[in-house]
Amino acid sequence: MLLEDVIREYDYHCLAKGFTKKTMINKRQELKQMKKFLLEKRGITELEGVSVHDLKAYVRLKQQSGLQPQSIVSMFKMIKAFFNWCSKEEYLSENIARKVEIPKVPKKVLKGFTLQEVDKMINSFSYKNYFEARNKAIIAMLSDCGLRAKELRELETLNVKETTILVNGKGNKERYIFISPALKKILIRYERLRKEYFHNKYYNPNYYFLSYKGDLISHVGLDTL
Repeated sequence: MLLEDVIREYDYHCLAKGFTKKTMINKRQELKQMKKFLLEKRGITELEGVSVHDLKAYVRLKQQSGLQPQSIVSMFKMIKAFFNWCSKEEYLSENIARKVEIPKVPKKVLKGFTLQEVDKMINSFSYKNYFEARNKAIIAMLSDCGLRAKELRELETLNVKETTILVNGKGNKERYIFISPALKKILIRYERLRKEYFHNKYYNPNYYFLSYKGDLISHVGLDTL
């Protein structure tokens, strides 16, 4: 069976599973690179022709190119997922990717911000206008609730309750997070200024934090607070 055909079928399988656009881009890119390597370096076009040795050679190539262990691990998870699917669909008798050793990722101890540093960041913004209040609320919510950037950007207004927020996390898994009184105080003032700022202006009411255009905040917009 042509490897190209199997990859195409797997692509539709992933779409049906509801993977995000970003995940699909990463999967397609990685499988495209693997297919190119197998064709140009190993002369393989058939799925059945791929061996453990070929996959080990692919990992070595990534290492020699200077890719960091964490990136190789992330990359190979996508390769392993593909071959696992091939095994489940009985295109292969086993998931050969399981036999490939990947580099160990050195453990890094992340240094968090101190309470004083967090407090300083929150207080660097005021309530003098909508954007100042929004940025203050964003920093406060990130520190108080431990949200990921994507979770905060896509937080829906209806999910911000009196004492909790409902977060839609990775893999569409939902979880409730309690709001502290200190954060709630900031959010109340933010909501009031948001209402005043967007009075008679276009805005998307679905999202809790809005850009100056009244819509979802972009990754770049959040990074440049």
